Amino acid sequence: MEPLRDDDPKEIGGFTLVCRIGSGGMGEVFLGESAAGHQAAVKVIKPSVLDEDTRARFLSEVESLRTVYGPFVAAFVGADADADQPWLAVEYVPGPDLRTLVAGQGPLPLVETASLGALLAEGLGTVHDAGLLHRDLKPQNILLSPYGPKLIDFGLAVLAERRTTLTATGFVVGSVLCMPPEQARGEHRLDRPADVYALGAVLLFAATGHYPYEGPTWQAVALKIDDPATPPDLTDVPPELVPLITDMLAPDPDARPTLPEVTDRLVRVIRDQGLTALQAKRRLTGLAPEISVPQVPAPVPEPRAGAGTPVYTPVVIDVAAAEDDEHTDLAGFAGTGQRPAEKDPDADDPDDGASGSQHSSPARAVTPPRSRGGVTAVRLSAPLRIAERIRAGYAREARF
Repeated sequence: MEPLRDDDPKEIGGFTLVCRIGSGGMGEVFLGESAAGHQAAVKVIKPSVLDEDTRARFLSEVESLRTVYGPFVAAFVGADADADQPWLAVEYVPGPDLRTLVAGQGPLPLVETASLGALLAEGLGTVHDAGLLHRDLKPQNILLSPYGPKLIDFGLAVLAERRTTLTATGFVVGSVLCMPPEQARGEHRLDRPADVYALGAVLLFAATGHYPYEGPTWQAVALKIDDPATPPDLTDVPPELVPLITDMLAPDPDARPTLPEVTDRLVRVIRDQGLTALQAKRRLTGLAPEISVPQVPAPVPEPRAGAGTPVYTPVVIDVAAAEDDEHTDLAGFAGTGQRPAEKDPDADDPDDGASGSQHSSPARAVTPPRSRGGVTAVRLSAPLRIAERIRAGYAREARF
């Protein structure tokens, strides 16, 4: 993640943009936060590429995401393809993409690779069931969340039954490193086996850190992919995965296994290692490091009216406790002049802390508060205590 740049928008579609997540040929991706605090990945089309064709492809992506859903696909949040700056918001996944993970930690172990492939095969199945193809499956478009892998970026997805495309025949669109031969040749009538090939290339990368075909330019890679005499590079692939990946990378689309077959064969590999599919999934998700997600800074609260004014703290007074002490304090107050208080009925109680003597003592000043009827007597300072007792004495003599 990177901080926002000076020329980046600060708000799109009701989302406050927090930072940059990434960028591509068509747009920038930001971490956005809604007014209620929901975080989403917000994709914004670059003004420099904004034309009718780009809007049409972007609209196709929006419609694709509205159609497909499931635990393996980043959920659709909102979009506006007709805005001055078209935008699309999808579920934010706090995890690294597969390419970043492999670059940082190295290739995945056998069980984790098999789990990744089985889960992605199920995820692509939900895409295909919605009548869609992904067409751009690659390590960068696979995020590893705490709950499993997620497919993102349906920018090149098209309806499987379409007979037209947004690009002319012979024009290659997508990431060539994971492309099947039919797509590398520029054919636009693609079908489900195209995604099966791309998944095989992703599994090979996950297990080895390299692609089936590599070269100095995309044209050189495309030529190798389209050459039946040039087999894919399976160096360092675990022996348990070689047969399946070989079948998935078959030049003939009809020779590739279906997605359910891919899932079954990968689960079989997991079980041969003495694990269940769920245990393997937990090992896979355990590889993804936790990502600290930035947030919109908290607003500074405005000072309240009257801030800085000393706060009045009320004092709890036990009048009965004050009356107990009248004989001690009022009798010797300022040459008396006051009528001695009537004796407290509890004055002779040996448990109330008073002896009945009219003489005060120093120890009286430190007598701890007492509880009477569940109310705690709070001892006041000497002047306030004397004033309260004068008030209590006056109240007893008052006729109203």
